[in-house]
Amino acid sequence: MNEPYVLVLYYSRHGATRTLARHIARGIEEAGIGARLRTVPPVSTVCESSAPAVPDAGAPYCSEADLAGCSGLALGSPTRFGNMAAPLKYFIDSTSSLWLSGALIDKPACVFCSGSSQHGGQESTLLSMMLPLLHHGMVLAGIPYSEAGLNRTQRGGSPYGASHVAGTDAAEPDALELELCRAQGLRLGTLALRLTADLRN
Repeated sequence: MNEPYVLVLYYSRHGATRTLARHIARGIEEAGIGARLRTVPPVSTVCESSAPAVPDAGAPYCSEADLAGCSGLALGSPTRFGNMAAPLKYFIDSTSSLWLSGALIDKPACVFCSGSSQHGGQESTLLSMMLPLLHHGMVLAGIPYSEAGLNRTQRGGSPYGASHVAGTDAAEPDALELELCRAQGLRLGTLALRLTADLRN
């Protein structure tokens, strides 16, 4: 039997969302379950343009099998006008066969994002990413207020999910934002292990 894993699926243009993804993966692995980092290729308005089969750097591109076989999912995107980025939406829109088969039903999921401005739509982006996961029958997990960092953060982080606010200085994710990422990953990994054990019994 294959070892269970949680899929950390993200799109990152400038690297901030990738950084969040890596810290969520660390939290997942702290829970005692593997984390599989995957990304999606960019989309182009030029029909002839295509991405290489393997990215030049970073995580491999996600396959349908990666998604179908996961025990949980963390979905991350930059904020694009209060919504997830087109490349991630394009990939999610291609998962109808998994919806038809019910492959993701009852698996835990969380969402995370990054954006440049304090009120630039991070929470609506997180909510927009939840919608297809609900259609897939996944069980959504945010960050509970038992995580003290939610009351201390001055940039990113909300009960809907981990986030990063770069600001006008294009700051890297700060220690508290990364702490919330790790906490969210730990919670997701713990839930994935519990639900996987329940399904086996």
